[in-house]
Amino acid sequence: MAKGFREFLLRGNVVELAIAVVIGAAFTGVVTAITSSLLQPLINIFLGGGVSGGKVAWHGQVFDFGAVINAIITFVTIAGVVYYLVVMPMARLMPKKEAPPPAETEAALLAQIRDLLRAQQR
Repeated sequence: MAKGFREFLLRGNVVELAIAVVIGAAFTGVVTAITSSLLQPLINIFLGGGVSGGKVAWHGQVFDFGAVINAIITFVTIAGVVYYLVVMPMARLMPKKEAPPPAETEAALLAQIRDLLRAQQR
């Protein structure tokens, strides 16, 4: 029973779906909260300070560069967590595929055919 369950889990699509739904939803909320509550204020301080740090107003439009940098940090953090905590361990669990035997070259196959034909003629 455990062997069948393991084979079911190690099918490619099942694992990818589990990663996308469970891990993505759980870590996105946590990382978004951390980056918006802790990193966004730091980014705003370095990009001009205060509440309007990292924002540029031009012709009545506000461009929030701090929010863009925060989103990039959030994405990189989530991608790193998924890779190191899910993808790498799954790669270790997946059975390793054996390399196919080296394909013989056309010249080697032709030489074998020639040798077989000579042996049959004798």
